[in-house]
Amino acid sequence: MINVRSFFFCCRKKSAPSPHKNCRSESGNILFVILLAVVLIGLLTAAIQSTNQGGNIDKESLLLRATEVQRYASEMERGVVFILNNGVSENDIRFAYPDANSDYGDLSADTDPSNQLFHRDGGGVTYRAPPDDINDGSKWEFYGQTALPEVGSDEAELIAVLPNVTQAFCEQINKSIGYDAGTQPEDTATCLNGGASARFDDGTQFASSPNTVDETTFSLKPAKQGCVKCTADGTYHYFDVLLAR
Repeated sequence: MINVRSFFFCCRKKSAPSPHKNCRSESGNILFVILLAVVLIGLLTAAIQSTNQGGNIDKESLLLRATEVQRYASEMERGVVFILNNGVSENDIRFAYPDANSDYGDLSADTDPSNQLFHRDGGGVTYRAPPDDINDGSKWEFYGQTALPEVGSDEAELIAVLPNVTQAFCEQINKSIGYDAGTQPEDTATCLNGGASARFDDGTQFASSPNTVDETTFSLKPAKQGCVKCTADGTYHYFDVLLAR
């Protein structure tokens, strides 16, 4: 056992000859023990912090990404309103951008971009890719093919869709909006993620006979935003109504 009294005696009598032969050895041992204790305390603290955070970090990241997507959708809504207020017809709203699908047009070739959502002379919205890890990498899509429950009349709405999101993201979105727990809005017909042929572009605008989602699964109405499961293939899609009709 280390003689602590001998250690402190040695420290006080550095200039005098010490009668204790093991003074230096004991001093080194105590310093080693102190350093080892500091290291162990640091490792223990890190382990405790990791344990406390590990169960929440994914949920926290998911919540942040869901909030980011919702805010961006609101920004696009305001851009559409701005375009309409400048006298542009709802059928003439466009979504061209170099990073968007080419079906939406060539923004650089548009001589009058006042109808373009992603142009400063149009909607003034900055084009943003979806956040990481919430879908399969699919880009934003824009459709006029679906009528949402109790939104406007029975006509198709202009909607922004973030396709192929994860189930966890979908559940987080619906929870934040206020849908009943355990109730997943569904589209049992032609999915609101209409695909290439349904994109809102120069050739396709609003459908005269719109797709109607399963209204009974929407516990929150009017359904101006949410996340829908397409039962035909089990995929999940976030949507936001940019223009109710």
